[in-house]
Amino acid sequence: MKNISRRKFILTTTTAAAASILAHGCSSGSNTASTGGNAPSAAPAANVSTVANAPKVETTKAKLGFIALTDAAPLIIAKEKGFFAKYGMTDVEVIKQKSWTVTRDNLKIGSSGGGIDGAHILSPMPYLMTINDKVPMYILARLNTNGQAISVANKFKNLNVKLESKALKEAASLAKAEQKALKFGMTFPGGTHDLWMRYWLAAGGINPDQDVVLSPVPPPQMVANMKVSTIDSFCVGEPWNAQLVNQKLGYSALVTGELWKDHPEKAFAMRKDWVDQNPNAAQALLMAVLEAQQWCDRAENKEEMCKICSDRKYFNVAVADILERSKGNIDFGDGRTEQNFSHPMKFWVDNASYPYKSHDIWFLTEEIRWGYLPKDTKVQEIVNQVNKEDLWKQAAKAIGVADAEIPKSSSRGIETFFDGVKFDPDKPEEYLQSLKIKKV
Repeated sequence: MKNISRRKFILTTTTAAAASILAHGCSSGSNTASTGGNAPSAAPAANVSTVANAPKVETTKAKLGFIALTDAAPLIIAKEKGFFAKYGMTDVEVIKQKSWTVTRDNLKIGSSGGGIDGAHILSPMPYLMTINDKVPMYILARLNTNGQAISVANKFKNLNVKLESKALKEAASLAKAEQKALKFGMTFPGGTHDLWMRYWLAAGGINPDQDVVLSPVPPPQMVANMKVSTIDSFCVGEPWNAQLVNQKLGYSALVTGELWKDHPEKAFAMRKDWVDQNPNAAQALLMAVLEAQQWCDRAENKEEMCKICSDRKYFNVAVADILERSKGNIDFGDGRTEQNFSHPMKFWVDNASYPYKSHDIWFLTEEIRWGYLPKDTKVQEIVNQVNKEDLWKQAAKAIGVADAEIPKSSSRGIETFFDGVKFDPDKPEEYLQSLKIKKV
């Protein structure tokens, strides 16, 4: 067993006085060892934690939703490798959702109404739910950075559409004039994929609200819609961009880390009332998720992670649709290939898990830019309400993350996008005013 932690935890079970070293939440201990294939590790008896430092939970139950996207892996791995059970959460259900709209609706009613308590979710959604739907949410962690893509149909290969969308501007204008506007798919209005697509189009002089049609499509339906020409382009996470390439239906114009290096993507969020009523259980869930994120980012675990996630009850896709991009090997589908891509999906390294408030400030500023939120939204106030970076730090320390590895600031500082535009989280209004294409 590879040991990379700075602390040792004594693991205890009700059946044996065994002990092993917890490797910074990353290595396989007695109840997280690889079992081969998709089989999960054996879970301990109900109500029994297998680590001495686990909080005394108020409940062992939680219902967590996920969409069939690779960045849901931490929740799936926390379940399948026994991390939830390890911290006393022995009755966690990880439940597939059909779309982000379904995820939202199930969070609105909560598990008491037949819905869910928390979810793998697009980072802006907890804010939109808190503000627009009046369902207060907490962001407990960022699940990943990078790892999405904007894909286009093969018919655009001759235009050489890549990182710059301006190659599409003439085609978009011609299609609009013929009343056959180009159609672009994203996963949820105001979600990350919507914002990446809008930023990319606007940077090339294409107004996403006037020059093209931008519509929501559930992630698992993206490839099918491209196949029947219902959409000409889409922005989504994996495995759907790779599947499009594997089926030779289109290609990836870009991977979103090229738009914004190490951009925030999904979050682990829960209903505020659930967390407030079950603070110890919430910490236990968060500890398990952080440990699963560390496990997912170890190169030697990538293949097993992909095998587990590809199973029918999770993604129901071929392992080949997930594996290479998870390893950072990109076949764009237009002749370009990259090994050890410089902007791979990250679950833990480079503070990928830490929920920087500065990133949420950008998300809310973009929501204002495109009219999803009013201009008078009290951005900093709502970020302080929803973003629970304090709980992240508490959980990180509990699983042995060294103080030096925990960010001291809630801001990652000034961010620079591919087109040279900069975002200063201390001056979001200046950023908003500098943008040429916007709805407000």
